Amino acid sequence: MAAIGSFSLLRNCAVTTRAFSNVRVSPRATSSFNSIKLIHPHHSQRSLFCTNAIHDEEASAKAAAASADSGAPTIFDKIIAKEIPSSIVYEDEKVLAFRDINPQAPVHVLVIPKARDGLTTLGKAEARHGEVLGQLLYAARIVAEKEGILDGFRVVINNGPGACQSVYHLHLHVLGGRQMKWPPG
Repeated sequence: MAAIGSFSLLRNCAVTTRAFSNVRVSPRATSSFNSIKLIHPHHSQRSLFCTNAIHDEEASAKAAAASADSGAPTIFDKIIAKEIPSSIVYEDEKVLAFRDINPQAPVHVLVIPKARDGLTTLGKAEARHGEVLGQLLYAARIVAEKEGILDGFRVVINNGPGACQSVYHLHLHVLGGRQMKWPPG
């Protein structure tokens, strides 16, 4: 087992690492959880299983997918109705763009259609949705310009639980302000 930095790996665990002299990751660690060996200077070696952010995202996506077609208002519907505050970057009669509360880049803005019209995922898009899809992409370009990232930005659409879609109201992520890596994901 290779030793790693104790604080970076355990930031998603309910364990303090100050009392431990070394932290090791089992070679059997998977993307959904890590087996971690904690070695205390005065105690025997202990193992614990720690869920990480990837596991949490996958669980959230599966839970959201289970209730996707319930017809209940989404958090985005509540933001559109101004029931939940947001930091709006751009708005017109068809779309709303606002800052993500858990940004993955210095600029991370969500662009959503104001009317869902059954469009919970890109996978449900039909020919009749062509206009709103175009409006979303054009709004992404406007957001990039307003945010000063027009020379380099990424647009991401998560579709379904396999892509960790957590809100079933079609939306785009506009990311920029740092060097984007390839391949994404």
